[in-house]
Amino acid sequence: MSYHQLSKGERYIIAFCLKRGESKAAIARMIGRHPSTIYREVQRNWTRHDGWYRAWIADGYAVARRHRGPRGSRFREEEWELIRALLERKLSPEQVSGLLREEGILSISHETIYQYIFEDRRRGGKLYRNLRTKIRKHRKRGIKHSRRMAYSDRRMIGERPESVERRSRIGHWEGDTVYGADRRHSIVTLVERRTGYAIIKKIEARTIAETNRALLEAIGEHPWKFRTITFDNGFEFMGYRELEQKARIRCYFANPYHSWERGSNENLNGLIRQYLPKGSCMRQVSQVDCDRISEELNSRPRKRHGYRSPKELFYAN
Repeated sequence: MSYHQLSKGERYIIAFCLKRGESKAAIARMIGRHPSTIYREVQRNWTRHDGWYRAWIADGYAVARRHRGPRGSRFREEEWELIRALLERKLSPEQVSGLLREEGILSISHETIYQYIFEDRRRGGKLYRNLRTKIRKHRKRGIKHSRRMAYSDRRMIGERPESVERRSRIGHWEGDTVYGADRRHSIVTLVERRTGYAIIKKIEARTIAETNRALLEAIGEHPWKFRTITFDNGFEFMGYRELEQKARIRCYFANPYHSWERGSNENLNGLIRQYLPKGSCMRQVSQVDCDRISEELNSRPRKRHGYRSPKELFYAN
């Protein structure tokens, strides 16, 4: 009698039954396999982080074991197969990298995964289609681009007070810029973490001076409701010292390539794209347009607020 590898469907049955608390012997009887096959499968493919057996990870390992590692790569072929499986489930390279590290399976940077996707695309592969944003040409990193890290003494997000994380009081904001097709005319977006209240300011260029002008104008409209702002690492925010001095607030910065650390702002920018789609030019966008968009967004009832609007909550406090 010939031996046949477990199928992906069988692995999903195993995972489902294990979560229900069924024994490995009972699972073996159910799918017509020898009990030792089930014991061996679970022992080889359980995740070390929490001890669970996950079918999609197990299947990735099983497929990969039938291949040798690619020449010139320090990662084995089974590891790349698992990475491919995760990417095809629409996980970003950052999420794949973080998940594998958290599970204790593999330590690989998201940039290495991006390089793998670039190479796959060059060979005619379709992995890049799973990315949420358009793939960009890789640039060499050098002195020209070192200005993003110009100030090594800036406060990072890990230094924020616990009250900011809890969203327990109004006054803690997240900030970003959204640029148009010419990459010059842009808007500065601010969102208050507790209420979701949004402020949008038009800027004529993504410079430190223009960005600070817009930010100081926004703060001046609500001077008692600004305590902190958390920015991304764009160069236009490197004038934060002037903000702290003039507005008496504290500025923090998210870790590079960790956009989820400013989740409220990322969500706001997505909503703004309903009005200003990607690829559109912002040359003709005025401050009046920005005020209209923010007014509409601030007036929308939000489920997380019991269907009260951000505007109601912001001005009620």
